[in-house]
Amino acid sequence: MTNYPVRMARWSAGHPWRAIAGWFLFVVLCLGAGIAAGSNPATSADFGVGEAGRAEAIAREGGLAQRPVERVLIENRQGAAALDRSLGAAVARDVAARMRALPEVRSVAAPVWSKDGRAVRVDVTMKGAELDGKKHVDPLRAQTAAVQKAHPQLRVEETGGPSISQGVDKLRGSDLSRTELIALPITLLTLLFVFRSVAMATVPLLLALSSIVASVGLSMLASHVFPDAGVGTNIILLIGLAVGVDYTLFYLKREREERARAQGKLSPQAPLVELAAATSGRAVVLSGLAVAVSSATLYLADDVIFSSIATAAIVVTLVAVVSSLTVLPALLAKLGARAERRAARRKKPPAAPKPVRHNALLRLTARRPAAVLAVATVALLALAAPLFGMKLTDMGRETHARQVQSMHTFDRLNAAFPEVKAGHQVLVRTSADRADEVAGALRALAAEAKDDPGMNGTYTLRTSADHRITSLDLPVPHYVSTKPAQESLERLRERYLPDTVGKLSGYPGTVDAAVSGDVARYADYPAHQKEKLPLIIGALLLVTFVMTVWAFRSVVLGLIGVVLNLLSAAASLGVLTLVFQGSWAEGPLDFHSTGTIGSRVPLFLFVILFGLSMDYQVFVISRIREAVRRGVPTRRAVLDGVGSSAGVVTSAAFVMVTVFASFVSLHFIEMKQIGFSLAVAVLLDAFVIRVLVLPALMLLLGEASWWPARRGRPVADGRSTDDRVLTNVG
Repeated sequence: MTNYPVRMARWSAGHPWRAIAGWFLFVVLCLGAGIAAGSNPATSADFGVGEAGRAEAIAREGGLAQRPVERVLIENRQGAAALDRSLGAAVARDVAARMRALPEVRSVAAPVWSKDGRAVRVDVTMKGAELDGKKHVDPLRAQTAAVQKAHPQLRVEETGGPSISQGVDKLRGSDLSRTELIALPITLLTLLFVFRSVAMATVPLLLALSSIVASVGLSMLASHVFPDAGVGTNIILLIGLAVGVDYTLFYLKREREERARAQGKLSPQAPLVELAAATSGRAVVLSGLAVAVSSATLYLADDVIFSSIATAAIVVTLVAVVSSLTVLPALLAKLGARAERRAARRKKPPAAPKPVRHNALLRLTARRPAAVLAVATVALLALAAPLFGMKLTDMGRETHARQVQSMHTFDRLNAAFPEVKAGHQVLVRTSADRADEVAGALRALAAEAKDDPGMNGTYTLRTSADHRITSLDLPVPHYVSTKPAQESLERLRERYLPDTVGKLSGYPGTVDAAVSGDVARYADYPAHQKEKLPLIIGALLLVTFVMTVWAFRSVVLGLIGVVLNLLSAAASLGVLTLVFQGSWAEGPLDFHSTGTIGSRVPLFLFVILFGLSMDYQVFVISRIREAVRRGVPTRRAVLDGVGSSAGVVTSAAFVMVTVFASFVSLHFIEMKQIGFSLAVAVLLDAFVIRVLVLPALMLLLGEASWWPARRGRPVADGRSTDDRVLTNVG
């Protein structure tokens, strides 16, 4: 592990222009290959989970799957006045005629009037799969706009899944551009403050951005194995900028330390760079592997969204590690040579190495480790307490930001026609000769559910062309997140379906039935995540323990890593629950509380937080271990290791917090929650866990911290293996 970074650094520093050209060629090839291969987007079949997913598979088999539907709403501009019946009918006919002429349209339903007569709607079903509608909705919107222009006295607008999805994608894209405008300048200013050099500050940013570009191309290739759920680029930007800058920062700071310690006696072309590679290079490799392996546990979720997240996080992390080990030494060699030439011209003596300084918190920890450990642990547990009241739900379409124009029409449409808010779809599959029997059972189900307060009493019955599959559609006049909608699903699954279809001979077995629809999707997805959460957390704990033991040959440090990562993640999720499940922070953070946390958020955060926490843990403990293996007593090694790494950890944490906090400005509630929680977690990890809790624990444990090894196992001549490597490269 030590030799590989050194060998790569030696070659890179010795052939800087080849290394730089090779890196940018690699980036271009990755992006070019990705564009040539194209992205493989996830299909509706990839998203199905639980009973809803099983029902949707049955529906696809019979050609009865939900299709993209757009709805054109026609009403008076005042809204309150009744719509002239003849005028409304004429405009509806105009809309229908225009839509039927489009090749993207499958069918146009008869106009439907609202109960109060103030509005009429025209439902347009598009061709293709449900998720593909947003790609082909523009011609429909253009025809709606033409009708609006012809009838300026009315309001003629269009909404539906395709137009809302298209608007959400556009808003997300503009949001991400804005976060880049926020994060990049602040990151650059932070690096300028750290290095006091424009060239040195620009290097981490350029390498992070180039790593992101290469990762986007590689993720497009990877999508042909793990389909892209549409979140990959977001994750690459979120993780790539943070870890890319961090890894480069770790390396650069160590090279500067070694330069100051060498007092001009070592050449920047190779030895200094190799010294940094033998120390921080190893830590970067370990950190990157920890993040990648932690992210890989998301594959256990058996969900296309988390598979996309895992793939993106793994790719961008490993690419960032490769950049820091290959092209970064070349850049350091060139910048170091230039810096020494400037110093020689100015006849400026080499900078003296700065003594390790312990900040006030670390001095307090050194004096009262037990008290500091107790207070910090109690504080973190208090922050984690709200986690026990966390409520997980999927975020329904009604939670989308109203900056999406189609959402305003969505609100008016649902007010006029509550029955389109949601729906249930009951699918039954059996032999073709029993189609009439199944249809009768489904009609009996509809009759039994007619007076259900969660439904509107109407239904639609459809049968596949081969008569093997029958679908019953039941409108739900409530948003999917409401209690009436959820309770109606429970009654449908637990009472109406067993009382009717459930009494058919061969059920379950030759008669296969399941319930899907908007409400079922909303309910089944969080249930699926809750089921997978223990498995993934268990895998994360095991990965953290094994990686730490492997890196430092210490079972005690492995257990400490597990406990501290759990504490950090739990505290950040507790703060998230406190802020977003209540309404008190709505104003400052610009969101409307749903009283819940997005079902994807905790699982994503646990995995990413464990990976990022390993970053700081590996870097800090590596510094402590270096000192111990030189024969420094553990107490002094802990204080000096934490003290010497505090500056770079603080700088790296500030960069990460800036990147993550910029996501709080997004208009989408789940992205806000993710950005906020990650920012809080990094703050807690960098300023509480690594400065207070970790050193306090190691000070109390002393030499036992390294069990079963003893003092980092120094070699026979009194120097550690790492020391001999450093001597050789010097």
